[in-house]
Order: sequence, then C-alpha cells, then structure tokens
Amino acid sequence: MTPTLAGAAAGLGVAMPMGAMSVLLLQEAMRGRRTAVAAAAGIAAVDLGYAALATALGPWVASHISPVEAWVRLASAVILLVIAARGLAGARPPGVGAAASDSGLGASAGSGTGAGSGAGQVGVFVQARPGKAFVRYVGLTALNPTTALYFAALTTAQGAALRTGAAGGAFLLGVGAASLLWQQALVTLGSLAGTRIPDRARIWTFRLGYGLVAAYAVKIALPLP
Repeated sequence: MTPTLAGAAAGLGVAMPMGAMSVLLLQEAMRGRRTAVAAAAGIAAVDLGYAALATALGPWVASHISPVEAWVRLASAVILLVIAARGLAGARPPGVGAAASDSGLGASAGSGTGAGSGAGQVGVFVQARPGKAFVRYVGLTALNPTTALYFAALTTAQGAALRTGAAGGAFLLGVGAASLLWQQALVTLGSLAGTRIPDRARIWTFRLGYGLVAAYAVKIALPLP
C-alpha cells in the first residue's frame, strides 16, 4: 500500500464513525451550506494537524526504539484495537443503549465524536458565519484526544515507512483529502436529506469506520514478535 493510500485509509478510519460532530455538521448543513462547508473544513484541518504532528514525531520515536520495534508495533496495534472495539461496541441497533442510539452521541473516537455535546446544545450554533464556524469546529474536534492517540499509534508503528519527507507528505495528503472529502459528503447529505438519516445507516458508518481501524491494527501488528 502506498503512503497516500495508507493515509487515505487512516483518514477515513478516523472520520467515518458518525457521532456528535457528524450530527452537528448535518444540522449545520440544514441551516446553511456555506457555513457547513467551513465547519467540515475545520474538522478535517484538525485531523490533518494531529496526523502531521504524529507523523513528525512518530519516525523520530521509532528510530530510538528500534531494538524493541516489534513490541512497539504490537502495543500500537493493541491501542488501535481498543479504539476499534470501543467504537464497534457503541454501534448498537435502534432501541439498544441510552442516549447514544437516539442522537448518535455515544461514539468515543474519531472526528465524528469530538464534541461530546448533546442535541439540546445544537441551538447555540445558529447562523454562524463561515469563519466563526471553522474556528468553532476546530476547537470542538480538537477536544477529542482519541484522534491524536489514533494517529500517534499508527505513525509510530509505521515510523520507518514514513521516515522520508516524501512518504510523510504523501501520507498526510491522503489523510487530509480523505477526511475533507468525507466531511464534505456529510455536508451534501445534510443539505439534501437533513438529519433524517436512518439509524441503520448511522450504525454502518460506525462499523465501516472502526472496521478500518481494526484492519490497520492487524496490518501493523504483523509479523508478531
């Protein structure tokens, strides 16, 4: 897998789970497409920023722990598997669980879940200007440390592959493009369909997104120590 494709898969893995930020973004799209486009760009910018920070530090960390590199990969894979397991556990059918099944706020990872705020708070975000919406969604998404942990685990485990500037840049290009395209797709969906997304469709976004995380975990864990 090329660094660009690896970055795209990583970007989708963190962006696809549909939680609080996705719900807010869909509702933002119902009020105004321009504002929602800016908000989506803010979410993707945080994903890219966390990925850039992790890519810059991951290879450096990897170069200093080469004697135990296999064990580091395994530990990183465990972290990713825990993230995936927690996310998949929250992908319950309608009627199972408490508020999570009603509002999609129960997820714990990815830019789709950064705010942790309930649907009753959405009224605060009425008719914001695009610039303010961008800043607001950057702040809300950055509050979720799981996104940073996700990229840290992923890039540390792949330190050797991302050590060159070209490879790291290609990886970041894939992350940024995939995250931005997914968020903009949600904006389009929100503009067309509003918040009337079936519970079953929401559940499958959880499963697909966290499934990518789990697949990445298996990939970086092999070969075992």
